[in-house]
Amino acid sequence: MKVTIIGTGYVGLVTGTCLAEIGHEVVCVDIDKAKIERLQKGDIPIYEPGLAELVHKNQQAKRLIFVDSAEKMGAPQVVFFALPTPPGADGEADLRFVLGAAADTAKIIKDYTVFVNKSTVPVGTAGKVREAIAKHTKVPFDVVSNPEFLREGFAVTDFMDPDRIVVGVSSDRARKVMEEVYQPFTSEEVTTLLIMDEASSEMTKYAANSFLATKISFMNEIANLCEKLGANVDSVRHGIGLDERIGMRFLYPGLGYGGSCFPKDVLALATTAKRSDYDFKILQSVMDVNARQKELFTQKIKNRVGDVKGKTFAVWGLAFKPDTDDIREAPALHVIQELVKAGANVRAYDPEAIENTKRALSDTDVTYAGSAHEALEGADILVVVTEWKEFASVEPGELAKKLRDRTVFDGRNIFEPAAMKQAGLTYISIGREEVVHG
Repeated sequence: MKVTIIGTGYVGLVTGTCLAEIGHEVVCVDIDKAKIERLQKGDIPIYEPGLAELVHKNQQAKRLIFVDSAEKMGAPQVVFFALPTPPGADGEADLRFVLGAAADTAKIIKDYTVFVNKSTVPVGTAGKVREAIAKHTKVPFDVVSNPEFLREGFAVTDFMDPDRIVVGVSSDRARKVMEEVYQPFTSEEVTTLLIMDEASSEMTKYAANSFLATKISFMNEIANLCEKLGANVDSVRHGIGLDERIGMRFLYPGLGYGGSCFPKDVLALATTAKRSDYDFKILQSVMDVNARQKELFTQKIKNRVGDVKGKTFAVWGLAFKPDTDDIREAPALHVIQELVKAGANVRAYDPEAIENTKRALSDTDVTYAGSAHEALEGADILVVVTEWKEFASVEPGELAKKLRDRTVFDGRNIFEPAAMKQAGLTYISIGREEVVHG
C-alpha cells in the first residue's frame, strides 16, 4: 500500500520505517528541511537500537523516502499523523499540530483516503480531525485512531512483534484498509489486531500509560516505606511480582518515570477527567509521588553528604531510561541542577544523551566525560541515575579506589549492597538498607 507519515519524530520515524520493512511504499513528511536532508543521507536524528539499519535497508529498496512538504507525498491510500501533542497551559494535549496537518493534507488528496491518528490524543480527537478535514475537501475519507505502544529502546521490536494493535474505526471500509495495513501481524492462530470505536481506542492509550505510571509510583512508595521499616524492596518486589495478577514489569523502584509519554499522558488524562467533572484521585497522587521521588533522592544526597559545596560528583546516566538519547523529563536534569545550585561540581556521562543534555542544560556548569570511567576521575562521590548495562559491570573495588569519599548514591539499584560493603563503600540505594564504610 502507499502510505504517508506526517512527522518524523520518534513515533513517525519508527512507524514509517517498520511499515516499509513489511512491504508498504512509505513517504515520510516533515517541514524541518534540515532533518529531512539528514534522513535522506541516512543520518538518523534519534538513537533507537536497530532503527538505523532498517532505515538504510528500506531506503536502498526504494520503499522509504523522505520529503519536506505534503505536496511531495504523492497519492497515498493511508496518511498517518505522528505529530507532537505537548501539554497545553491547562494540562490538556495541544492538538494544533495534528489539526493543522489534517487541514493541510485534506487539500491535496484526490481519492478516498484513510487518515490515521498515531499521535497520542485525547478522547474525541477523531471527531475534531474529521471536522478539520471535511472543511477542505469533498473527497471521501475516513478517520481512524491507532495509538502507538512503543517503548523507547525497544520500539523496533515492539512494532515488529506487537502484543496488540489497537484500531478505532467508524466504518467498515476503514476497517478493511487497516486490516490490510497490518495484515502481516494477523493470522488465524494469533490475533493482535483489536478493532473498536475511536473513543475507546483513544482512551486505551491513556489508560495503559497511566496504569504503568501508577505501578512505578506505587513501587516507589513501597520502597520509601521499606527504608523506614528496615525491609528490603528487592525481596518485596520479587514477592509480589511473581503473582501473575501483578507481574514483575514496572515494579522497579527508582527516581520515577520520565520521557515523552508518561508525564504528559498522565497529566492529560487527569485534565480530561477534571473537565468531565470527575475527581481522578489516583492520577493526581501518581504525579505527586513521581515529582517527590526526585526531591527525596537529592535530599538524601544532601542529608548524607552535608555541605556539597566544592564536592565533585560523577553522574552516570542522563537519558530518562537506558537505550535511548531522550532526556525529556529525565530525573538526571533535576539532580544535576540541584547539585550545581548547591555549589557542587558535576562530571556527567551517558552513552547516548550527552549532546541533548548539553542543549537542555546550556546555562548549567557541567563537565561531560567521554566514558563512565572518565567521569570518575577526580570525583568524590558517584550518583547513578540511569541503569545502562555498562554501569553495572564496573567492579565495586574500582569505585572504592577512584572515589575520594568512597560513596555511591544509586538511584536505580544496579549494584548489590553486599558487594559494595565488601569493597568498603558507603552505598545508598532505593528501598534497601544503607551500607556505611568504616
